[in-house]
Amino acid sequence: MSNQLGDGPIQPEFLKLMNALAATIDEVFNGKAKGAGRKTGFVLLVFPFDEVEGKNRCNYISNADRKDVVTMLKQQVRRFEGQPDVSGRA
Repeated sequence: MSNQLGDGPIQPEFLKLMNALAATIDEVFNGKAKGAGRKTGFVLLVFPFDEVEGKNRCNYISNADRKDVVTMLKQQVRRFEGQPDVSGRA
């Protein structure tokens, strides 16, 4: 079974560098803190410029839980598109 877009492991040519960058970014923002002791989350996305639209392979690494990253990315897309956060009140 093939992986869905963004579902597969980091591509081998990016794995070592992305792990090193993630460790460095986490230490710069959080020092030696681990787990719940960290105060700053990050996401690193790496993708080729020359891929076909709709089929781009995006390599992802983060120090946060995936569900929290999904929520943050949805909010960020709304900001990029100029839409305000929508609350449940009319």
